[in-house]
Amino acid sequence: MKIVVLSGGRSTERNVSLSSGVKITNALRSKGYEVAYVDSFLGVDVAEDKIDDLFTTEPEDESNLIISDEVLTDEKINALRTDDTIGLLGKNVLKICQHADIVYMGLHGEDGENGKMQAVFDVFDIRYTGSGSLASGIAMDKKFSKEVFVQNNIQTADYTTTTTSKISAEDIPFGFPMVVKPSNGGSSVGTHIINNEAELEENIADALRFDKEVLIEEYIKGREFSVAMVDDHALPAVEIAVDTGWYDFQHKFVENNVTHFITPPDLDDETHARMQAMTKDTFDALGMTNYGRVDFLLRDSELYVMEANTLPGMTPLSLMPREAKAAGISYADLCESIIKSKVRIYDEK
Repeated sequence: MKIVVLSGGRSTERNVSLSSGVKITNALRSKGYEVAYVDSFLGVDVAEDKIDDLFTTEPEDESNLIISDEVLTDEKINALRTDDTIGLLGKNVLKICQHADIVYMGLHGEDGENGKMQAVFDVFDIRYTGSGSLASGIAMDKKFSKEVFVQNNIQTADYTTTTTSKISAEDIPFGFPMVVKPSNGGSSVGTHIINNEAELEENIADALRFDKEVLIEEYIKGREFSVAMVDDHALPAVEIAVDTGWYDFQHKFVENNVTHFITPPDLDDETHARMQAMTKDTFDALGMTNYGRVDFLLRDSELYVMEANTLPGMTPLSLMPREAKAAGISYADLCESIIKSKVRIYDEK
């Protein structure tokens, strides 16, 4: 089987995606698959009759997988192109993907998870991993996904939205502390916990740098969990405990003092089972398929779904590989199971 692992892209999570992509590529190559590792934004300068040569079982260099915490703006990403173009796909990306049996979507963030890439591939009849274009777009937009949660009786934190930083606490239907974040975004870029009105305008303005709309959310003080699902099978929950601060970009992708607990011993079986069932309910409500991850907060005995991730990170520090390991599934087996699950979904159609 020939596989393209698509990574990079042009979102604020570009560097995270590049790290995920290298790991996924080498995992699949270790299984004997012929894999082409492609940056969707930069593309590859290759003659059409040489495209098949990109598919190899030789491993990529993993010596430089350090993820920078630099916030990548559109201007910085566009400057990486040398041909003065800024379109979604780089040189020859579409042609290379058409040579593959399936594309592993190693993309994260805006143009990888918002359904645009999926829609393009649907038009050209290119198979890819993860959810379809509609589910991807809804899950990526935090306002729309929240509305789906409410309509399907999936408990979530109270929320409102704004397109301007000129908003006062009186306009918000809950009190401090609260959380602001871009409606479309990930990896906690542009996310802030606000404790008083003096912080409100400044932090909303920062979040608006990354999207035209900002979600303002009730702050739920509780334990943070994540549950991944592959092929309709929920993996063991991960609890994220941070010694200082909160689980922001630095804690997610830079070696630090975060502690990950795999199904903590004090998490009772009933709550764990309820969390896994809510993961399945969330997948069904959003129309997600193949694999993904749902994030929870547990306050007392109440579970709140915070958001769903259609293309979870696969870096050395990411949550989904940790959950798979707890279930006895190696990283390479996890990547292969994602491929096999989506191929089966396509074949059943």
